[in-house]
Amino acid sequence: MIASNAHLPLAAELRAPAWPVNAVIFVCVSTAALFTTSPLIFVLFAAAAAVCVALELWRPTVGKVATLATLAALILWVAADAGQPPLLALLVAPVLCAAALLGLPAALITALAGTLLLLAAPRLTGLPADGFTIGIPIALLWIACAALAMVYYPIWDVIRWAGEYYDRTQRQLAEAGERKLILEQVTAELSHTNEQLTRMNALAQGLHLAAEEARAAKQQFVANVSHELRTPLNMIIGFSEMILDAPEAYGARIPPALLADLAVIRRNAGHLSELVNDVLDLSQIEADQMALHREYVGFSEVLDSAVIGVRPLYQSRGLYLRSEVAENLPAIFCDPTRIREVLLNLLSNAGRYTDTGGVQIRAYREGAQLTVAVTDTGRGISPQDLGRLFQPFSQLDASLSRRNGGAGLGLSISRQFIELHDGRMWVDSEVGKGTTFYFQLPLAPAGPLPETAARWLDPDWEYVGRTTPSVIPRTPLRSRYLVCDSNGALRNLLEHSLPDAEVIPVDGVAGARAALAEQMADLFLFNDLSVVVGFDRLDAQGGPPPEVPTLVCAVASPQDEPAVRGAAARLVKPILRRTLLDTLAQVGVTSGVVLIVDDEPDALQLFGRLLVSAERAYRVLTAGTGVEALQILENHAPDAILLDLVMPDMDGYELLARLQSDPALRDTPVIIISARDPATYPIVSRGLALAHPDGLSARQLLTVINFTPRLFAPGPAADPTSPAASPGAPAS
Repeated sequence: MIASNAHLPLAAELRAPAWPVNAVIFVCVSTAALFTTSPLIFVLFAAAAAVCVALELWRPTVGKVATLATLAALILWVAADAGQPPLLALLVAPVLCAAALLGLPAALITALAGTLLLLAAPRLTGLPADGFTIGIPIALLWIACAALAMVYYPIWDVIRWAGEYYDRTQRQLAEAGERKLILEQVTAELSHTNEQLTRMNALAQGLHLAAEEARAAKQQFVANVSHELRTPLNMIIGFSEMILDAPEAYGARIPPALLADLAVIRRNAGHLSELVNDVLDLSQIEADQMALHREYVGFSEVLDSAVIGVRPLYQSRGLYLRSEVAENLPAIFCDPTRIREVLLNLLSNAGRYTDTGGVQIRAYREGAQLTVAVTDTGRGISPQDLGRLFQPFSQLDASLSRRNGGAGLGLSISRQFIELHDGRMWVDSEVGKGTTFYFQLPLAPAGPLPETAARWLDPDWEYVGRTTPSVIPRTPLRSRYLVCDSNGALRNLLEHSLPDAEVIPVDGVAGARAALAEQMADLFLFNDLSVVVGFDRLDAQGGPPPEVPTLVCAVASPQDEPAVRGAAARLVKPILRRTLLDTLAQVGVTSGVVLIVDDEPDALQLFGRLLVSAERAYRVLTAGTGVEALQILENHAPDAILLDLVMPDMDGYELLARLQSDPALRDTPVIIISARDPATYPIVSRGLALAHPDGLSARQLLTVINFTPRLFAPGPAADPTSPAASPGAPAS
């Protein structure tokens, strides 16, 4: 324990200075000088005390030792000079002072030195050498040491703990300083990073706006490309087909070489038309505007129609084409047109890239999936080429001298068609042994839930409270729409275009209220041929249901409105000669006057020649604008009208409305000739009206007014669910 004093710098700081002892020495010397006959001795002691003070200023430990020695000598001399042995007991004072000035070890050394001094005192001072005179001071010396030890040990424990705590505090203070520097550095870096993130966020917002503008431009291109590409294609295909099918319409005999060249032009124009359709399909899929018209259909029927379409290719190349469909295969819920396109694409590719052997198709059931495999005996595909097989505009042989043409879109579009059906497509190939393309389709959609609210209840359930927060992401609720639709057109549109929504057919307002009594819905949709008439019928049935908003629209069925209200049929450019004549025959016009309304002079010339060259008694009138068409209609009543919808002064919709308002022209068959595919942006409703159960407040009305221009603006419509699209819009 004594050795531990060396590790306690705090103990040294707690030791007393030596000047009080020197002061006592001076007082004792001054007092004794008044009663002694030898003042020289006291002068010497006073000088010794002064030297001790000087030594302490120079070397504190040496000065303190000198002070203790001076005090002991003074006590011994006073006891001898006064002849009083009991004064030797004052030698305890140096021991106590040593403990105060230098510590307990110095006190023990001082006690030992005092013991030796007392034993030598009789010879040095002439005092009696009896045990009482010498023994009592010695005992006092060691009793004082024992008392000092009992006092010092607890104090040293406290000092040792304080020293260790002090050292630990110093280390922690140093660590805190280092961590403070690190924290300041991290704070500076975070501040710099936050500044960079702010700049990157501003850049990202700009890039997002640029991407939205690019997306809007892309969708606008999808809307306009059909008109820009299909119109000239219509001219090329139409004139070349007419010359090939009815060369006598041009009078003089046409040379066979020219007819052969025209056949090449016709074939390549048809290929270009297919390419345009592929590009439009790809753009619609990427813009999420590809609607599937699903129905239950037998897969054998779809496969047979595809096989019939490609069999001439296989026969011309001397290849076999075999199909194997499992027995008792149930009907699948799909869009038969799109699946037929997938099969045609796979079979056409397999036939073009197979030189010997042929292709085998297998269709079989795997659980709830229909698996189709198309296996060829071609040259196969290398592993490094499989990764880019389904990429748009990617071809394994991209050289100009490749044997097989194509734009590299067929497989990409086919795969996306399959994925739109919640299926998947993959390929397995080995070089030199052939390739097998697989795709899987679900046989049927998920079964509908029970219609009553009891579907959510189970009497065996027991509620157990959650003790920890859930980390499972919440699944969004399905939108639930009540639809009153006499012709089924609106319900079919919702089921095909909104597969995640729950469409509940109801019978009028009474049926809607009965359905709302079981479970709430998001919207009540009332479809009628006229919005005004629809509201009148709602009022006659007691008014809209008060629980949900009501939307009245006018969506006609394909039987009621094949293309546009007031039109008998709709044809999409390029229009073949046979298609045009068959459509006129279907509307009952096999002869008579036909008015062609189109702002393209080439289109007027083409359709005029197509009709004049037909083996029917057609007379043709042409109008380049809607206004010119009205002027012709004032003097002539045509048997049929070929009408383009997109015209500068008066579009086709307005002209149709004028015809419907004229009793003399209302029954005239109108055939729409348009370069825009109705599947891209179909006109399904000519009117829309909204009724809210609590009425519309000024804020709600302004929200609707503010959102409507963006909804009908060209390009992507704003998301109605986003805060930016409808700020402050109330939930309905």
